[in-house]
Amino acid sequence: MNHFEIKIPAKTEEIFRVTDEIEEIMGAQEFPPGAIREISAAVKEVLTNIVRHGYKGRPGEIGIRCTATPAKVTVEIADSAPAYNPLQAPGPDTTGGIGIAFIRQAADIVTYQHKNHRNILTLVRVKRNGEPDPASGLKKE
Repeated sequence: MNHFEIKIPAKTEEIFRVTDEIEEIMGAQEFPPGAIREISAAVKEVLTNIVRHGYKGRPGEIGIRCTATPAKVTVEIADSAPAYNPLQAPGPDTTGGIGIAFIRQAADIVTYQHKNHRNILTLVRVKRNGEPDPASGLKKE
């Protein structure tokens, strides 16, 4: 399996359905466990922020599309909450901003667009040659 597309209600209890799928797809493409954990955590952060700050507890839907190859994984997250570009948020400080800093660290490319009344955030993680596998302590050749 190297692709999935799902729509979930904007509820925090639905987030693990998405992260479980992402972990399975990345594992099938032999991404190191550390990379899988980072992207999974970044997606969880994005989805949690959409539920809490975008929809603010109101009903809504979040669409997620994930495609993985042996070279990279791309996760596109779309919602209809009010327009908000997290990439323009101020950096980490005492009032927040830590989440987007973490997301930028986990993904190699992060883009945002507002299209057809939808926020679309795309995360791309490239599998790096020789990326260490934290589970084994060895570099993958």
